Amino acid sequence: NTLRQLLILEALNYKPPTYAHCSLILGSDRSKLSKRHGATSVTQFSEQGFLPDAMMNYLANLGWNDGTPKEIYTPNELIEAFDLTRIVKSSAVFDMNKLKWINGQHIRLMPIDLLQPLVIENLKKSNEEVSAILSNDFIVNDDNQLFINLATKIAQRDMELIAEGRKLVNNCLQYDINHTLTTDSHVIEVLNDDLLKIINVLIRDFSNNNLPTGIESNFHDLWKSYIKQIGKELGLKGKSLFHPIRFALTGRMSGPDIGDQLQLLALAPGRVLNTYVFSDLNQRINQLKSFSLEDSLKLANESIEKAKIESELLAKQLEESKEVVSQ
Repeated sequence: NTLRQLLILEALNYKPPTYAHCSLILGSDRSKLSKRHGATSVTQFSEQGFLPDAMMNYLANLGWNDGTPKEIYTPNELIEAFDLTRIVKSSAVFDMNKLKWINGQHIRLMPIDLLQPLVIENLKKSNEEVSAILSNDFIVNDDNQLFINLATKIAQRDMELIAEGRKLVNNCLQYDINHTLTTDSHVIEVLNDDLLKIINVLIRDFSNNNLPTGIESNFHDLWKSYIKQIGKELGLKGKSLFHPIRFALTGRMSGPDIGDQLQLLALAPGRVLNTYVFSDLNQRINQLKSFSLEDSLKLANESIEKAKIESELLAKQLEESKEVVSQ
């Protein structure tokens, strides 16, 4: 392309600039980067949820560095730091995982007012894995501002791509204890008598209207006081208190702040799409009423044993493959 550009400039009687080229960019298999390695156009990367600043940041790091461990740059910081003498001659490998990580860092650095419109547009979309959460005509107003603020905060915490926001918000609005019992080996840590005590207290306090639900104007203060109250009543603290509460109320062993999830859940009615199905707090408490520690332990242990057998089988197959290659 450089030769063509020079000819065009010469024909237009323009003085050509001084050209410099970064090193060749290779795919993960160390061959020349091409369509078979994935997205190659700006539009494709944008559709996947990559931010312009993150793309600029990552591409600048391919074949160049400023001599420091710093990896995350704003466009202005790149302009200030760039020095042609720091260009390296060796080819750079395009690492999609590293690009996603950098994109995630930029997402977490974004002001919420700039990130919010991107999250809203994503919550209006649908795919085979997660249906749309918001209607196409959803507009932020005083009535739904807190709901969308919480959705954006929850998505910003963990997403590496804007497109992942819908799944993260959806996770908070769904409730599937059995899925956790069969897929998360850490669940075995909370399946004990303390969990039953906490479940019984949650059921009792919900029935007596003493459990903060998320609709209160001072919910977060009430929630913090409530957690301290439960801990004092049951003689529990730290992980022994928080993990069982998280599992009981969210159905998961990890995730965003429990209070944020409960408040998002409480504000969902009338704000999410009419066809979007979610599990409210009342439904969750009703499921806890039929919770069986014995059955849950059995299910979790069976899943752990199954995963162990599959892991050993895979390790054996890999070992046999190595032996075949060596022969």
